[in-house]
Amino acid sequence: MQGLTREEVERAMREGRVNEQTTSSDKTNADIVKENIFTYFNLIFLILAILLVFARAWNGLTFVPIVVFNALIGIIQGIRAKSVLDKLSVLNEPTCRVLREGKGWTVPINKLVQNDIILLSSGNQIPADAVVVEGEVSVNEALLTGEADEIVHGPGQPLMSGSFVVSGKCYARLTRVGSESYISQLMIKAKNMEGEEQSEMVKGINMFVKLAGIALIPIGIILFVQGFFFKDMGFSQSVTSMVAATIGMIPEGLYLLVSVTLALGAGKLARKSVMLHDMKSIETLARVDVLCVDKTGTITDNDMLVSDVVTFDSITPAELDQRKSLLSSYVYSIPDNNITMQAMENYFQGGVDLSPVDVMPFSSKLKYSSIRYADATYVMGAPDILLASDYTAYQAFVESYASKGLRVLVFGRLSKGPMTLFGMEVAGAGAEKGPIEIPRSGISGLTVEPLLFILLENPIRENAKDTFSYFADQDVEVKVISGDNPLTVSRVALSAGIANAEKYIDASKIKTKDQAEEAVRDYTVFGRVKPEQKQMLVKALQAQGRTVAMTGDGVNDILAMKDADCSIAMAAGSDAAVQASQVVLLDSDFSHMKEIVGEGRQIINNIERSATLFLVKNMFSMLMALFAIINVMKYPLEPSQVSLISGFNIGIPAFFLALEPNSNRIKGHFMTKVLLKAAPAALTDFLVIAALVVFGNTFGVSQKDISVAATWLLAIVGFIILFNISKPMNRFRVIVMVLCMIGMLGCIFIPFMSSIFNMNMKGISAKCLMLFVLFAIATEPLMRYLTKLAAKAETRLVQQEK
Repeated sequence: MQGLTREEVERAMREGRVNEQTTSSDKTNADIVKENIFTYFNLIFLILAILLVFARAWNGLTFVPIVVFNALIGIIQGIRAKSVLDKLSVLNEPTCRVLREGKGWTVPINKLVQNDIILLSSGNQIPADAVVVEGEVSVNEALLTGEADEIVHGPGQPLMSGSFVVSGKCYARLTRVGSESYISQLMIKAKNMEGEEQSEMVKGINMFVKLAGIALIPIGIILFVQGFFFKDMGFSQSVTSMVAATIGMIPEGLYLLVSVTLALGAGKLARKSVMLHDMKSIETLARVDVLCVDKTGTITDNDMLVSDVVTFDSITPAELDQRKSLLSSYVYSIPDNNITMQAMENYFQGGVDLSPVDVMPFSSKLKYSSIRYADATYVMGAPDILLASDYTAYQAFVESYASKGLRVLVFGRLSKGPMTLFGMEVAGAGAEKGPIEIPRSGISGLTVEPLLFILLENPIRENAKDTFSYFADQDVEVKVISGDNPLTVSRVALSAGIANAEKYIDASKIKTKDQAEEAVRDYTVFGRVKPEQKQMLVKALQAQGRTVAMTGDGVNDILAMKDADCSIAMAAGSDAAVQASQVVLLDSDFSHMKEIVGEGRQIINNIERSATLFLVKNMFSMLMALFAIINVMKYPLEPSQVSLISGFNIGIPAFFLALEPNSNRIKGHFMTKVLLKAAPAALTDFLVIAALVVFGNTFGVSQKDISVAATWLLAIVGFIILFNISKPMNRFRVIVMVLCMIGMLGCIFIPFMSSIFNMNMKGISAKCLMLFVLFAIATEPLMRYLTKLAAKAETRLVQQEK
């Protein structure tokens, strides 16, 4: 048990027998630069720019600075966010206790090597395949196998990486590390089978981007061929017509907006000691309507104190001291290191080694621990579990303390047959009081003689009331799911200001899926919950269409966290809970949940609003391009005019609106809502400009005049939709709109700028002005009625979903 020497560790590292995580998805700065430069749409832009240079259509190149600027923003913000997250990752790096040269060290798990001797205890995730050398642990392999059973492993038995220790303590030798370990092999297979899981929003945007990317190539080719070969427009005009249509169809700004906004959000949360394991959690948290929390570490502080140790029967002070001494030795011998045992160790300050014959650490499934000595077997755990054979005799006594918010444990002697009370047998003689085999599957058929009741308390977090008040205001329901006595949990929850916390239930009564679904409808507090029941309750909430976030800090929370829509762990909790979660509160301050949910809602709401602006242009451009192809006509806009609209109607307002606070809860499907909001404006644009083109050609209006009038119509509709999605208006939104209007008017009426954007107003014919006024008047009522139709369609979709 000396562990490896320094030379053996260095040799293993040179030979590559290191526990490096080969499936890490961390991006380098070079990766960020490549992602923002070498994209499919940037390639399209490059081809279009080359064609415009050959055509000597210099005005059409106005989109190039915008593309370069977008790429630079993406690179700068990506690198800045990575820098913040890298610093935070170092603080959150998983570590492990290892024995080397006879001394204990704490090292990052990716610095462990083959044959290292590591120390594992309750809450640790097993970092690599190993074999137990000394000691005994109960291990849960649910994250690997899906089975929630706790499996006991002793000397010589293997441990699989990715599983976690529920109870006990052992030394284990690493056998397979890095890519050779079981968990790494599983992750590599999963990575080869499917890509990174994406949120609904990102999936929807990716789908739209792919469809637009596929459609623009044939549409662009057809427009060029049609103009060059069939309309005799010449190379230059054919290229500019094709470029104007294709750049309007490219949703490059939308993708950039999502990437940058998510990265900025992750960076802002990182500066508040919140670590995101994946970006999907931002959107999920924005949609959360149920938050499941544990009592300890969430509502209350992580610190637990022993308030008092009392007896049920009347005994002398000498007998009380004797029982306390026995309990002190029990605490000294049990290998648990959870906060309950830490509190008891602090209270009793050591004990005498009574040479236990057998030890069973605390099991969250059974709710007790046990030690067998040469002369007797003792247990400690939940009174309603250990005293179940005659709990009515003790119930009022236990609940008198539980009603004060205290957690009550019982310490007693295990026996077969009748139980003693006040030193007398309750049901006659014949009880077997000698050492009894530790019951590892329940105490059925056994009785417990209570010796002491331990009263524990957790101080409620200072900002708990404020945090739960925030969630009530945000229409997020809170469910308290705990392993403690339901009455205790209810009183603590009421003190923390959780709504309906007086509605509590003992989860031992919940046996079936139907009972769980009924319970989550009727109750707020769930006590005596087993780990697999936490998982059942989360699934029951999801079955009712709820979006569930689960917070936790212990191994008993992991199964529920794995199935929740979003999982949040306290860094002060178990390693396994931290590694299984999507969000980690590095300072274990639950009040950060307000900031996380608020940040998520701001990001998603603002992306949804800004995405509407982008899709208006994309949908209109596609419809207009198809109209031009069907009617064998020139596309009515110039590339520079499309860039003008993209800048002042879309890009600039979208950027500023994405920075604004927005705490509204997210509802419905992202792309469905965005498309329905964008469709009225896109159709209005298409209908009025298509009509302008038809009437203009009929009345002999020049193509140049039509393009100028079409740009004005796009601007009018653009500001109408911008006004609609900005409601209710405030000072910031008014300033953004006014500045965008001033900027656009400056580009139109300042001679130098108007020549760049092909918006020269001099010489426009009276016919064109009359048509423009006619269709400008028509835009508002047309868009109003189309918006009403879209709203009705959205309402029907929501009703169908329900």
